[in-house]
Amino acid sequence: MERRIRKTAVRLLAMIAVALLCSAASAQDVPTQDFGATALAQMFPRLRTTARLLHTTAHPDDDDGSMLVYVARGRGVRTVMQTLNRGEGGQNKFGAELFDELGVLRTLELMEADRFYGVEQRFTRVVDFGFSKNGDETFQKWGGHDGALADIVREIRRFRPDVIVSRFDGSGRDGHGNHQASGILSREAFKAAADPTRFPEQIREGLLPWQAKKLYIGNTPQNEATLKLNVGAYDPVLGMSYAQYSVEGLKYQASQGVGGFNAAPGDIFRNYKLAVSTVGQRQTEGDFFDGIDVTLPGLAARLGSDESKAPFLRPTLTQADKLVEQAAAAFRPNDTAAIAPALVAALQQLRDAARQLEPLQIAPAAKAEVLSELQEKQRQFAEAINLALGTTLLASADSPNPQTGFGFFRQEETFRLAVPGQTFTATARLYNRSKLPIEVRDIQLVAPAGWKVEKLKAEGSKLEANQQASAQFRVTVPADAQYTRPYWHRDDPQEAVYKIDQPQYATMALPPWPLHARATYALGDGESEIESVVQTKYVDPANGQTQRPLAVAPPVSVSLEPALQVISTHLTGTAEVVVGVRNNVNGAAQANVKLQAPPGWRVAPASQPAQFASGGEFKDFRFTVTPPALKEGAYDLNAVVDYDGKSYSEGFTTIGHHDIGEFNYYRPSRQRISAVEVNVPKGIQVGYIMGAGDDIPAVLQQVGVNLHMITPAELASGDLSRFHTIVVGIRAYDVRTDIRQFNRRLLEYVSNGGTLLVQYVAATRAFNDGHYAPFPMTLSNERVTVEEAPVSILDAANPIFHTPNRITGRDFDGWVQERGLYFAGQWDAQFKPLLESHDPGEPPRQGGLLVAHYGKGLYIYTGYAFFRQVPAGLPGAVRLFVNLVSASSAPVDKAAH
Repeated sequence: MERRIRKTAVRLLAMIAVALLCSAASAQDVPTQDFGATALAQMFPRLRTTARLLHTTAHPDDDDGSMLVYVARGRGVRTVMQTLNRGEGGQNKFGAELFDELGVLRTLELMEADRFYGVEQRFTRVVDFGFSKNGDETFQKWGGHDGALADIVREIRRFRPDVIVSRFDGSGRDGHGNHQASGILSREAFKAAADPTRFPEQIREGLLPWQAKKLYIGNTPQNEATLKLNVGAYDPVLGMSYAQYSVEGLKYQASQGVGGFNAAPGDIFRNYKLAVSTVGQRQTEGDFFDGIDVTLPGLAARLGSDESKAPFLRPTLTQADKLVEQAAAAFRPNDTAAIAPALVAALQQLRDAARQLEPLQIAPAAKAEVLSELQEKQRQFAEAINLALGTTLLASADSPNPQTGFGFFRQEETFRLAVPGQTFTATARLYNRSKLPIEVRDIQLVAPAGWKVEKLKAEGSKLEANQQASAQFRVTVPADAQYTRPYWHRDDPQEAVYKIDQPQYATMALPPWPLHARATYALGDGESEIESVVQTKYVDPANGQTQRPLAVAPPVSVSLEPALQVISTHLTGTAEVVVGVRNNVNGAAQANVKLQAPPGWRVAPASQPAQFASGGEFKDFRFTVTPPALKEGAYDLNAVVDYDGKSYSEGFTTIGHHDIGEFNYYRPSRQRISAVEVNVPKGIQVGYIMGAGDDIPAVLQQVGVNLHMITPAELASGDLSRFHTIVVGIRAYDVRTDIRQFNRRLLEYVSNGGTLLVQYVAATRAFNDGHYAPFPMTLSNERVTVEEAPVSILDAANPIFHTPNRITGRDFDGWVQERGLYFAGQWDAQFKPLLESHDPGEPPRQGGLLVAHYGKGLYIYTGYAFFRQVPAGLPGAVRLFVNLVSASSAPVDKAAH
């Protein structure tokens, strides 16, 4: 970027030695650097540049966060990060969400990190199907290159970046196969986006081909780098270096377990290689945009030879740029409103330039590009004006109930969800918090097509300091309103590409919230505007007064928990099924609940009335189900709620939490029954120490295992001898200090005759250094990612493969996502490997299931992915896991059910 802009920015940053501290305006954490004078100081470089950068990655948490902060906050570059998938196939270190629910959670986490980075977020339609070892396997799962490539090309054509920075280079050094695919696709998309014959359907939609100027590869060895950025440089506005500030965002990706990272003060360099350039190659560079004119006046040159047809454009842009420079020079943190008139004047000039340009006979692609950029600059200038004036627009649904509390401490509740057909009122309030008077021109609500919005009243026009104007509206949600939900879905967790239900939102992180407020106001002879999302308010028991964007949901939602239940084919008699129904109507409601079962199954009662007194009320309805004689296989139960002449057969789970916001994930109100031919020893007592979260305990209980969840207090000092077997949940040694602290008690339990089954550990180095196993054993990162990889039983005579269930090679058929992970790489001779498997072209892996006798008991380590297979109801995995928990050398009645 132009050196003069950098010098001006540095001088301005130095003027803000003391940043203004402001509290967050919503339940989510908002960077304090996004308020007041601190945020305004970051706007000056942004207003004077047209630079755009697209950063491509594979998963959430792959991002080059320090680089993003450097360009977006430090240099004012408009920046988009496009992540291939949503991390659905990963492990959740601090919660129970897996698969698509985990994808929604990680979307929210990444969006919160993006707020700190200062970037926009986009995705593609492909799914994280689990670890893969090369790009070929990844593309095979994704059905080829074109699905993800089309989405990257779409984003390049929509966003029109000058520069693309790929996190990965597409070679084996990227590690994960998804990483390699990301690097390969980035190179392909750089070229394909400019080719009108590639994905012509996008051209028919109105997108135009776009050729980015440069493609960089990140994470490059120093000897290959053409650009080296010091992300450890101190930024006075941020109050820390770019690398340090990026960590503030990264910590929100808690499900990844990355909250413990830290960046010390001092130089930190990131290396990049210029892979492709349309503006010439250089041996070394000082900036991503070297050789590209990204100044505001330089926008005129994008008209090419047609610039002469718009002789007003360059002088107008130059004058707007000078106004920003003058505003920056006059900027004072304690009087930001003083520069607002200059910014308003510059905004007015940009609007005039766009109006003059629109009717001219200029090459359509060039004119569209310049007009689009002018529109974006107008949005940025309006944002800067609002920051200078402290202008705030708050909009929320009105409360039907009296407020509680008084003054500053009053609390207000509206409703949490809007439903189709509902009518409510909402109020938008515009505040002028500066000393300059503004004239309110209009306040309105913007709603989707089909919604009815009526303005009931408006108050306030000319606003002095700290005065407000307001407008109240009556809003009617249409009967066919779309629910606020992900715009993508898959019918089976094993599908590797999402179906896109609403193509208009393709590549977006989440669909937009339905209802927005917009206010237009005048300062002097110029106008500006401000927008905000309409909120609902409620009092959260843990977090107090809380607000969330208004969402639309069905009037009633229904769920069957769990979504999959595993039962033994030996089950006789009846079983109880619980249907959960929530009333989303803001008031009383009456409905009828039914449970539908396969032919030959009996359900009692046939239906049940459901009466609710208020919105948000949730009730359980119990049905008795009597299945016929079961054969091993899958069966479906479906719940339906009839309300107001319509039937509803899906429900939602609210994903997220106070720090990152929430979004509703929908799924059909269906319970898949997996009937498994499994024998369970009578009287066996199993204790379970939960780790990062899994659903194995529920399945064990469903098939008849007597299971007790061991509490931290019991682990520390309770009687462990009452358990025949203790199971340690996935990643327990990673996330719980108490299991490491009291590991000695577990080994004593084994020595005294118990069986300890330890599932996979991801923090292998810490486990190895802690010497937690009874004999030397070194865990590794070895894994078998191909779920169809053959599995050999090494010791067919071992009782684990016979009691209480006979295990054969067929029990490994149909496994999902992967065979296993974090296998042991080395082990003492006391350990005996029981299984062998490996990915194609790799040596045999025998460290996935190790057994050792220790004292009177048995110690078992397994890296096989039972945490995925058992909750999926896979019969062979269930039988083998039951055998593992039944391997106790203590006296146990082995008679089967």
